[in-house]
Amino acid sequence: MKVLNLYFMNLKKLIMAKYSKESQHKVEKTMKEMKEGKLYSGKSHKKVTNPKQAVAIGLSEARAEGEKVPKKKAATKKDKNKK
Repeated sequence: MKVLNLYFMNLKKLIMAKYSKESQHKVEKTMKEMKEGKLYSGKSHKKVTNPKQAVAIGLSEARAEGEKVPKKKAATKKDKNKK
């Protein structure tokens, strides 16, 4: 039983490494910019006030630079029908 628990603990550590250090720094930087009021969205150039949006911008910038970030989830048919 102890061996099985150790196996799952090691497996969790391997799975948890989804984001690279560089991408974490990029998200941290965008969060700071948002808190200072210096972060703007892309096309509309409106000021970003939502932390979730700031994280999304940071991850998007990290992807553009080729950092290790999971792929964006594809929209499902259910989501497409809502629009």
